[in-house]
Amino acid sequence: MSGLAILIPVALGMGLAGLGFFFWAMRNGQFDDLDGAAHRVLIDDEAEEKAEKTTEAGPDEGNEQP
Repeated sequence: MSGLAILIPVALGMGLAGLGFFFWAMRNGQFDDLDGAAHRVLIDDEAEEKAEKTTEAGPDEGNEQP
């Protein structure tokens, strides 16, 4: 019985701490852009493909100097 006297307040304290961290994250904008990461993955892939195409063509190609 004395174990419950310790465990119940500890569990309530951990629950309140978790709730507090959740509200802190909401206030700081952690959940504002949920789809942005999914779109950034696609954008990064396209940027890497463009970079690979330019390196295949060569850095000096098209820059003719006399």
